[in-house]
Formats: sequence, structure tokens, C-alpha cells
Amino acid sequence: MPNVMDIVEVAKALETKAVLVVDDRCTVVRNRHSTCTKCADACLADAVFAEKNKLYFDAEACIKCGACTTVCPCEALVPLAPLDEVIAEEAPLTMEAAGGTAVFACARIASKRVGDPTKYVEVPCLARMDEASIVEAAARGASEIVLVDGNCRTCKYRFTSSGTDVTAQTAAQLIAAQGSPAQVRRASEFPECAVMQDYHSYLQESRRDFFAGTGARARDAAVKSVETLVFKKSDNQVLAALRERMALTEDGTLPQFDPQRHMRILDAMDAIGPSVEPYVDTRVFGSVEIDTEKCKACKMCTVFCTTGALHKTDLAPEDGVGSFLEFSAAECVQCRLCEDSCLSKCLHVNSRVSTDELFDFEPRLIHLPDPPRRPGTLNHLGRKKR
Repeated sequence: MPNVMDIVEVAKALETKAVLVVDDRCTVVRNRHSTCTKCADACLADAVFAEKNKLYFDAEACIKCGACTTVCPCEALVPLAPLDEVIAEEAPLTMEAAGGTAVFACARIASKRVGDPTKYVEVPCLARMDEASIVEAAARGASEIVLVDGNCRTCKYRFTSSGTDVTAQTAAQLIAAQGSPAQVRRASEFPECAVMQDYHSYLQESRRDFFAGTGARARDAAVKSVETLVFKKSDNQVLAALRERMALTEDGTLPQFDPQRHMRILDAMDAIGPSVEPYVDTRVFGSVEIDTEKCKACKMCTVFCTTGALHKTDLAPEDGVGSFLEFSAAECVQCRLCEDSCLSKCLHVNSRVSTDELFDFEPRLIHLPDPPRRPGTLNHLGRKKR
């Protein structure tokens, strides 16, 4: 349980930093064999990387684009500028003001004062946009979701543009899979519905007044959630706190977490309607397959699973042969740590997921063979004596 100083530090971070690091969620911190480099690959300032069971983040070098927070499947990098809660509260207000079109714009084009700030949500860079915010807009009935940039081709941060394309394409596929007609597109100019009509009138009713209290409420909610995180004050305390947070549970697994953005996407997809596509193939969800001929039933994959999507079960096969694992596609974030930690290299994570399985409350049972017998010490001594 964090003390008062922890909470004060979180509040301070919300005002001064763009990213909060929750290192025990990072796959590299959990297992040095993790091959994940998503945050480092997305960061154009070399401000973040992970190696040898440690996640490094340089707040001074960070350019606050948010790209690393979008690509991290385990939410080990939490965006603070703006908070997810702020976007979630502003989006419905701006969408209503824009006549049903959800508009998200980067700070560069927002500074030109062409768009009406009451009709779009401002983010520092479109790289900060995640699938959850876009799919939620469709669930609210948006006819169109427009991501407006300040012409990425001439922006010094244009390296992040390809990542924004992936986010838009992924969100569009998830929306279409639920039968929504909402379109997701990028643009370098504000749509007509969000263009400033009377700048002088806007000055009289500022954006700050329009969204009075939104940021404060969102920050309060984030500070209250500090009980699920551990924040750092010194190097020695980091090591002690991390050891405590990484201690094995009674089930023999590393501590797991509930992926908030993941759940928001699923809730939004469900709110849109029943799936009309049998499969989705995205970076958001994953499906696990195990080659039982190679598997030695060590169940090491369940030890390192970040969310508990893959876990042990008390259910046993009726014939008494082998054992089961339970897999829940709704909880899989495709971090691939189970695949990286598999000692027999018999497990594979697929990005193609059945929508029926995605919304099935019952986990899928994966049958494992009995583990191979190993000669015991007494048998070994017996053979040696003879």
C-alpha cells in the first residue's frame, strides 16, 4: 500500500512528466529472454529501452510524443500528457459539438488556431492516439473519426507517422469487425465541422472554461489508482520495491495485471454490437497454440504471462492422461512473453483471433501431455550399485 509520499510523487509526476514507468509490467523486466523492443523501436529520441531485466526511461530526453505508451502491450509506460482519462472525458463533448464527428488533432496543427478547440481533442502528437480511444468514439456513435496532423511530412517528429497509420488501421479493423459504419481516416486539415467559425467569440468562451474540471477530475482518478502501482524515490528503494512486486504468488506465477486499455477496447466493441467478422488480425489481441508433441508440460508459460490469459487449472482430462491449461483470448495482449519463455519452443502466439473466442466468457482448454519421466536419485544410485 503506497504511503502519502507515494501519492504526492504521483501527483507531481502528473504535472511534470509525460510518461510514468511501471517497470514490473515490462516483459524484459519479468524475463530477460523477452524479445520485445517495441518501446525502443517507437521512440525517436532514444529515451526508453529495456535490457537485462531493467526498463530505462530518460524523462529529460523524452519529447512527449506518446509513441512508446501506444505500442507497449503491457501498459508498462503510462501516458500522462494527456491522461487516458482526460481524452475519455473530452471526446464525447467535442464529438457532440462537431455534429457527431470525432476529431483528434496534434498540438502542431492546434497551434495554428484554425480548428475550434471545443470540437476536437488535442494530443501532443498523433502517435499518442491508441486504439481504445478510437474504438470508443465509434461506440459512442461517431459517424467518422478523423486524426488531424500538422502535415507529418514536414514535422521533425514525422518518424512516428507510420505508427499512427498502424493504430488507425487496427482501430478501423476492430470497428468494422463489429459492423459499425464509422470510418477512420487521417488528414492534414481540420474537417469542416471542426473549423473555427468566429475566433473572437472563442476568446470570450475559452477552451479552459468549456472543459472546466475535466482535467482535474481525471487527475484525481489517476492519483486514486496509485494503489495498483509502485512509484520510486531512490535507487535502493526501486530494487526493494521491484523485488517485492515481482515475488511469486501462491499459484507459482509472477504477479499479473488487468490491461485497462485492452478492456476498454473490448467493452467498446461489445457496445457497438455483435461481431460480423469471424476473425480479427491485429496487434491488440493474440491467440496461443501449443505443439503438444514438443511440449514437456513444464507450464513455464503460465509463470511469466503478464495478464493471466494463460493459466493453470484444476480441471483434469476425464481419461486421466495429461493436464489442461486455460487460455482467455480476451486477456491476451500479444506481448509474446509466453512464447519467449517457453523452454521447449513449442508455443506460438498468433495475431489472428476468433471473435467468437474473444467474446466467450469460458476460456479455451489446451490439453498438455504428461511430463516426461525423469530418473530419480534413488534409481540412479541403484543402477550404479549394481
